[in-house]
Amino acid sequence: MESTRQKKVSRLVQKELSVIFQQQAQEILGNIMVSVTIVRISPDLADANVFLSIFPVDDPAEALKVVKSNTIMIRKKLGESVRHQLRIVPALQFHLDDSAAYAEEIDRLLKK
Repeated sequence: MESTRQKKVSRLVQKELSVIFQQQAQEILGNIMVSVTIVRISPDLADANVFLSIFPVDDPAEALKVVKSNTIMIRKKLGESVRHQLRIVPALQFHLDDSAAYAEEIDRLLKK
């Protein structure tokens, strides 16, 4: 069960990461769009699990590796944007959000 503070921090981190990816995705990934779908914050607000949806790419896992290799730079940019709102900038762990592909697969199976 998430506390109110965890929910507020996760919304803030999601919003700020979305802005960062909107501005920096061109230099990190080229012509690939990255959407931050879910952010889950640990109870101590020190860790964040960030779920990304990556389009249009043949191998999203490869694009996720590139994002993970730039985690330090992304966390630094996040720290610059939330420095007046958060005491601790959470450590970021990026994961691939496959809910859209899962929904597409279910839809395909139902149409059979």
